[in-house]
Amino acid sequence: MKTLRQVKVGETVKVVKLHGEGAVKRRIMDMGLTKGTEVHIRKVAPLGDPVEVTVRGYELSLRKADAEMIEIE
Repeated sequence: MKTLRQVKVGETVKVVKLHGEGAVKRRIMDMGLTKGTEVHIRKVAPLGDPVEVTVRGYELSLRKADAEMIEIE
């Protein structure tokens, strides 16, 4: 299983599954990260947290913990 946190800068990947429960999963889905969505990794902060991605035409910053919950292919 590969997660969004393991992807290198400049890569574009597709969301396969969201892990997590309840409010956390709902918040990730509300940001536009749903199954089948393409995600482009733009930047990673020097210490690895947060990760800046482009989703559905807008920029989004995700914490490492949230990026770990997003399974990609």
